Amino acid sequence: MAAPNELAFHEFEEAANLLAQTPNETTARSDQLSPKGHVAVAMDSGASYGAEDEVEESDKTVLLQEEKQQPGFWTFGYYQSFFDVDTSQVLDRIKGSLLPRPGHNFVRHHLRNRPDLYGPFWICATLAFVLAITGNLTLVLAQRRDPSIHYSPQFHKVTVASVTIYCYTWLVPLALWGFLRWRKGVRERMGLYTFLETVCVYGYSLFVFIPTVVLWLIPVPWLQWLFGALALALSAAGLVFTLWPVVREDTRLAAGVLLSVVVLLHALLAMGCKFYFFQPLPPEPMASPHQATSQPAATGLPPTLPRSVAA
Repeated sequence: MAAPNELAFHEFEEAANLLAQTPNETTARSDQLSPKGHVAVAMDSGASYGAEDEVEESDKTVLLQEEKQQPGFWTFGYYQSFFDVDTSQVLDRIKGSLLPRPGHNFVRHHLRNRPDLYGPFWICATLAFVLAITGNLTLVLAQRRDPSIHYSPQFHKVTVASVTIYCYTWLVPLALWGFLRWRKGVRERMGLYTFLETVCVYGYSLFVFIPTVVLWLIPVPWLQWLFGALALALSAAGLVFTLWPVVREDTRLAAGVLLSVVVLLHALLAMGCKFYFFQPLPPEPMASPHQATSQPAATGLPPTLPRSVAA
């Protein structure tokens, strides 16, 4: 039986014998093969690099084709992206505006760097029409209770409500955004919301007033004021909780004054709508009872002739 060492090195011994017998032939073959091998390797590496370049160029071409050119702000396509939201996103943002919580930032948790104008636009339009309609209904109901009140349709309230609501939703956020931008130059650590994010926050904060205005049809003054105070508290709290992470890096005085002005303007809007759209008309002036009885008596008596003429 063969030993293990003989079995292990038998093939290596045969190869060594062949090399010893024909050294020149082996060297020639290796010389002939080595350039071809090097050329093959070089060709393979060049082909791989060329394939990678082609892949990169094709990827760039695809990206350039998919990338759309940003339209100008004067075009319809620029504003179309701000209305690209679905119903679930709008409902989630409305829910966030109705349930403000400390430490719950509306911009961070609901907008998520995607402000929209669809929700604020329709919220403002709905609030304006509801204000005008309920204001007219209030006068109709008041006339039924008191016939002395004269009612005529007041269509101008639609215009007044629309101008008031839309100007408030755009001009106040514009002033607030400009002030925060100026304060950011003074205090570099301050954060800053974009203008559209600020408009979006104000637009969704007005949603709570829509059911409140409908509830103002109840002819109970203290209940109307209670509903108005609750709506104002919820809406103003949402604004304060959203703006606080931005203004807290500012001085305490500037932050307090800014938040106080925001709440005060919100309160003025609510109280102005309450006094203007839900103020009943005064009763019509009526003739006094003395004038009503004396005038027919004076005109109803026949004229009397003098005695001299009658004789």
